[in-house]
Amino acid sequence: MSERAAPFYCPYCGDEDLRPSEEGHGAWECGACNRAFRLKFLGLLAQGIERSDTGGDRI
Repeated sequence: MSERAAPFYCPYCGDEDLRPSEEGHGAWECGACNRAFRLKFLGLLAQGIERSDTGGDRI
């Protein structure tokens, strides 16, 4: 895995005009809506997700 994973689109407006922010690791700026946001990996879930034909329910 790379040290910095890049988001594909802005979580606020959906645009793809993103650039890393000077605020530090995980911080991004959107050129379209002029917002800044931070991404952070929290960890793995203790329980997995069961896949089924009905769309998958959490177990």
